[in-house]
Amino acid sequence: MTGLLEGKRLLITGVITDASIAFHVARIAQEQGAEVVLTGYGRLSLVQRIAQRLPKPAPVIELDVTNQEHLGTLAGKVTEHVDGLDGIVHSIAFGPASTLGNPFLEAPWEDVSTAVHVSAYSFMSLTKAVLPLLSQGSSVVGMDFDARQAWPAYNWMGVAKASLESVTRYLARELGPQHVRVNLVAAGPVRTMAAKSIPGFQMLEDQWAVRAPLGWKVEDPEPVGKSVCALLSDWLPATTGSMVMVDGGFHAVGM
Repeated sequence: MTGLLEGKRLLITGVITDASIAFHVARIAQEQGAEVVLTGYGRLSLVQRIAQRLPKPAPVIELDVTNQEHLGTLAGKVTEHVDGLDGIVHSIAFGPASTLGNPFLEAPWEDVSTAVHVSAYSFMSLTKAVLPLLSQGSSVVGMDFDARQAWPAYNWMGVAKASLESVTRYLARELGPQHVRVNLVAAGPVRTMAAKSIPGFQMLEDQWAVRAPLGWKVEDPEPVGKSVCALLSDWLPATTGSMVMVDGGFHAVGM
């Protein structure tokens, strides 16, 4: 039986450990027939080691999305492994400590600008860096945490995610004529290394499990990974500029 992503060439960012959402996206994508290239930043040797745990070991390219030299050479490095791209997964976010948990009014602009640059602006800069490689009908997918409301302790990262949602709409408008789709998956809380750095994450976990109409398992990234892969496939050809909610229905009932 042909896989959902048979023959697709994907660039997936944001793998840190095998608990990362991006890791499970890469795993499911490979299981569905895709060829995957990963990017990593910082502990590159760790990402390379994690990449060996995929069904098929994947190449890893070093990428700091705030480094213009890295972005400028990214397309060339990708073509060392695949001859083009059919999809991109942006699973990158970062905010200094002052932007998460600390009083909202006290975060300095330097820290806020870092959070917005890494978590929102980079969605555009990553896409732009490999745009020449994207085939017609390609799909660009970003990872989101619903920023339509103010969450406890999420503070300026929530602002950065709201910026990401806006960037998605503008990217969708710009790239639509090239038949490139741009969407977000807004996931419920998943227990990853990144999530552990969010103050009050335990409270979100507890509330989600109780209130999500379909229930929610913070230790199970499978529903999120499958949803990202669905957007990467050819089965949502007229969906762009959208935020797909993968949260057990929590967004429909609130806290």
